[in-house]
Amino acid sequence: MAAPKNVLVLGATGFIGQRLLPRLLERGVRVRCLTRRPEATFPDGVETVVGDILRPETLAEAFADIDTAYYLVHAMAGGRAGFAERDRQAALNFVTAADAAGLRRAIYLGGLGESSEGLSEHLASRLEVGRILASGTFALTTLRAAVIIGAGGASYEIIKALVHRLPVMVVPQWVETKCQPIAVGDVIRYLVGCLFDEQTAGASFDIGGPDILSYKEMMEHFARAAGETNLYIPVPVLTPKLSSYWVGLVTPIKASIAMPLIEGLRNEVICRESRIREILPFEPTPFDQAVLLALEEETQKH
Repeated sequence: MAAPKNVLVLGATGFIGQRLLPRLLERGVRVRCLTRRPEATFPDGVETVVGDILRPETLAEAFADIDTAYYLVHAMAGGRAGFAERDRQAALNFVTAADAAGLRRAIYLGGLGESSEGLSEHLASRLEVGRILASGTFALTTLRAAVIIGAGGASYEIIKALVHRLPVMVVPQWVETKCQPIAVGDVIRYLVGCLFDEQTAGASFDIGGPDILSYKEMMEHFARAAGETNLYIPVPVLTPKLSSYWVGLVTPIKASIAMPLIEGLRNEVICRESRIREILPFEPTPFDQAVLLALEEETQKH
């Protein structure tokens, strides 16, 4: 299928957005990005519009003549307090501007997690954003992922910091919670693939790697890949909220990002269906290989 005429990327300077832009350009896509910072740099060939998803009056120019938009916005980077409300308002602003402009499609990268009273604020917010985006007149594609493994990703950096800085670690019981991590390269393949395959329009898909691991197992696998030896001693007294403060002391990730992520570790996040693999078939990257690729990328950067 030919590339859509014009594609808008919101959240282009983030962990996923920075990796997505070059892949879209390689496929001949005409890319526009909304940015709050006029001084921000983007790959050659990317058109930029200065604006803010939280300022509706700045959005009309960004959406003009756009066929499809990627929604990669996440408000946690703006501070812990009120991030769910900012995410809610951003999604509402997106729907209003997209509908006014006649947007045809949107692709949203959300989070795994089932609706329940025990869902963390972070995961509940991801689900709410998906529901708001689905209220638009455009066809929404939702990709739901758990932990994304790649250099610079918040979840990956938390795991790496814990392994490197605490060779002997007292850990809470919730580290036995199951998760289905996915390599960042696979996420990008799905994001690009959905743009070029109309079968994905208007549908939601769970995306994950081939391994289902507990958080403890992920740390153990990471330690082996990094050539380190770690000992984890479970204790029942650390709640997710208490341990989020503990993690904040030993990781370089901003507390506004780290704490909601850690509080969400009590929720099992595994794929409940795999239909995307029939539409966009490729061999998913095993967890150990994803870690090695991330470590190699970090070495190349230095």
